[in-house]
Amino acid sequence: MTDRIFAPALAFFVLIGAAFAIGSAWFDSRTTVHTVRLPAVEIIGKRVAQPLNVAMIERAATGDAAARNVQ
Repeated sequence: MTDRIFAPALAFFVLIGAAFAIGSAWFDSRTTVHTVRLPAVEIIGKRVAQPLNVAMIERAATGDAAARNVQ
């Protein structure tokens, strides 16, 4: 019984709290915003060759359907 009352009450109070938060931010008297500019970052990627020794699981050795597709 209390869960039928608690869930709508919680949703109502979350909406009221969000409205107050948006309203207080909207009517905030500060007009300047401080920003920080970070230096540029360069990312260098290198392609690596695939390994030649890949272990394969024999399909007949396992009865699990998911294990049959594992390399």
